[in-house]
Amino acid sequence: MEGLKVSDANLVVYVHPSKSNKVPQAVLRELSSLLFRFNESFDGVVLAYDVQIQDKIAKILPGFHPYFGVKLKAKLLLFAPKPNMLLEGKVVKLTERSIHVIVLGFSSAIITGEDIREDFNHKIKHGDELFASRSQKRHLIKVGTMIRFLVKSFDEERLHISGSLLPANTGSIRWLARHSEDFSVSDRGTRKRSESEGELVGGETYSLNNDHQIKKSKKHRIRE
Repeated sequence: MEGLKVSDANLVVYVHPSKSNKVPQAVLRELSSLLFRFNESFDGVVLAYDVQIQDKIAKILPGFHPYFGVKLKAKLLLFAPKPNMLLEGKVVKLTERSIHVIVLGFSSAIITGEDIREDFNHKIKHGDELFASRSQKRHLIKVGTMIRFLVKSFDEERLHISGSLLPANTGSIRWLARHSEDFSVSDRGTRKRSESEGELVGGETYSLNNDHQIKKSKKHRIRE
């Protein structure tokens, strides 16, 4: 699925001296405050991290008394959906004019009627609502179906996605997998566009202060 990437970053976490005998736990507690929130510095939602403490001896930094800084090297898993990316999610609700989806278990998405291609027809079968393709009888979308859809926009504050099922290479993932040859050309084009996004974080250093805010510093190399 697109929208996921791994980035390397240098971090400085500020820890109170009272936690000096439990620095690893204090660092992880501070880093956990970043999870499942959109971070402007990293341009994405932090889903997970793997960190290594660079300096065994922490130093009290001028201007931050009494906190001391702990330098970390982190590998971050980020969720950063952009327009025209293809995402996957589970349908949790259907109406005649909308499809509601959950992506990665935490981000909600909605596909409104104007963004559902005309080939899909809303039906009620055995009391359950579903969308059925007029041209492909077995292409069905109902509650519980895993679908692939195109991103139109992403609300960074609410972590809410507006999606589309207009492209032919969107819909039920199971059905698309059985007809993958029909969409191989468009998938390759989308993959190239995703690769062109590049890396998110280079060699810059970010600091996490006691208010869980991240600030970027000038580029510099940290000695091992």
